[in-house]
Amino acid sequence: MDRLDALLQRFSVSARMFHSGALCGITDIPAEPGLGQLHLVRRGPIGVSHAGLPAVHLEVPSLLLYPRPLAHRFDTDPGVGADMACAHLRFAAGGANPLADALPAFVCLPLAELDGCAGVLEVLFDEAFRPRCGRQALVDRLFEAVLVFVLRRLMDEGRIEHGLFAGLAHPQLARALTAMHERPAQSWTLESLASEAGMSRSVFAASFRDTVGATPGDYLARWRVGLAQQALRRGRPLKLVADEVGYGSEAALSRAFKTWVGHSPRDWRRTLDAALPKQRA
Repeated sequence: MDRLDALLQRFSVSARMFHSGALCGITDIPAEPGLGQLHLVRRGPIGVSHAGLPAVHLEVPSLLLYPRPLAHRFDTDPGVGADMACAHLRFAAGGANPLADALPAFVCLPLAELDGCAGVLEVLFDEAFRPRCGRQALVDRLFEAVLVFVLRRLMDEGRIEHGLFAGLAHPQLARALTAMHERPAQSWTLESLASEAGMSRSVFAASFRDTVGATPGDYLARWRVGLAQQALRRGRPLKLVADEVGYGSEAALSRAFKTWVGHSPRDWRRTLDAALPKQRA
């Protein structure tokens, strides 16, 4: 059972490094619409502040993860500075990405806590701080690898107490969640999901709701609708999408889609198309 694979296969994350080197004095990082950030502090110290969240002061090599747009400020010694590599993160499906939605607004971890990641970080910093052929493409992929280590760490340590990652950190609930993620078209019932988890029906329903924050039925419906949005973005026909995500007809998918998105699939697609920049003739 791979708790992350189905999520990352269907809702991928791409990174793009936008800074490497020293930062000195005060640096403001604006909130970029549709983007998060992953900052790797190779050498500090550095102070980090953002509206509505506690400020932090870092003395050891650390990472800072912002899964959603959030303006923040770095404060370093004007003379000594801090060495950093920074990347934008683009989560597939934007605000409908379950990974981005499930993470806290800000995550801070010492790099030493990322078990097994030392070699990746060594190569990333070596490439980020030296001009080499293919550097950008290589470093971008390494940032994505570091993010997987972060997600794994958050689950293994149970640092997130509520929501999707809390469910994935639960040994039994994770089995049911992973089954839904991997096989969304299956005719899941409360009984069959409880069986996947190895729990009684009533205990499973209560534990799922208390940990994940939704009933199993509501979570499954939202997951299926999110997959449908991904497929419709790629131009897949509505009838094929309905079969692929576990609805027996276009009408059934349309009803669920309107419940969770607020529009029918066709209206949502038209709105999406209208928002795309027009190509020049």
